[in-house]
Amino acid sequence: MPVGSDRQLDECPPLVVFIISDSIGETGEQMARASLSQFPRLTCELRRFPYVHSPESVNAILAEAATCPQTLVLFTLVDPALVRHVITSCTQAGIDYIDLLTSVTERIRTFTDQEPEPIPGRMRRMDETYFQRIAAIEFAVKYDDGKDPRGFLQSDIVLIGVSRTSKTPLSMYLANRNLLVSNLPLVLGSPVPDELFKVETGRIIGLTNSPERLNEIRQTRMSAMGIKSSSSYTKLERILEELAFAEDLFRKIGCPIIDVSDKAIEETAEIVLNRLARNQLQKKTPPR
Repeated sequence: MPVGSDRQLDECPPLVVFIISDSIGETGEQMARASLSQFPRLTCELRRFPYVHSPESVNAILAEAATCPQTLVLFTLVDPALVRHVITSCTQAGIDYIDLLTSVTERIRTFTDQEPEPIPGRMRRMDETYFQRIAAIEFAVKYDDGKDPRGFLQSDIVLIGVSRTSKTPLSMYLANRNLLVSNLPLVLGSPVPDELFKVETGRIIGLTNSPERLNEIRQTRMSAMGIKSSSSYTKLERILEELAFAEDLFRKIGCPIIDVSDKAIEETAEIVLNRLARNQLQKKTPPR
């Protein structure tokens, strides 16, 4: 009978994969799932054991593994002594195992001539930057376009300006730099939320654009939306009034102004970041 036939698979007991980690075990589980996905007809079960730091814990896990007819132990451990204990114990019990970290770590050590620093959970702490970035992006979406003025007081930066001054794309770009950013469109004749005047001046950035460039951008946008460009939104006289209204507010608040008419988003972002650093303002924590 050929290897891997349907009959053999039906008669085979489920494969139980034990994942042992000195952190949360997410790396081991992801690698296991990625590999097992290549065997769609294989029946398997994953059992994850996080925060394993002692031989006694290993012994208890392997005792459970030994009761399963078909077992594979995967482990991501950085303590060399604990790694040796798992390997020795698995060998003595006749349990197949895969050390997911040591061979790669040793290859890097040999290649770079650098000694590893075996600290459990280090990658998890590094990944906190990723989770902070996700929180910042969610914050930018939640407080985009002045949806909730309460977000101004929780922000690292508040961007204000008339329509089409790159507030939203700049907010998202800065959020990817782990900053909490909200923005407010300034609309001629509409009141400005009181919360804006309670924000530290150094955290508010005014964005402006040339009247001609705004006129061009707005006409293009209206055309793309299938709306006639004869509305006041695209008229140069209206745009000049909006810009004058915005500049009056900028002066009242005392915030710096950035003209985005000839700048890429990245360039504007660097100016904002430099301004934030110059003001020595402490970064805020995302609200939970």
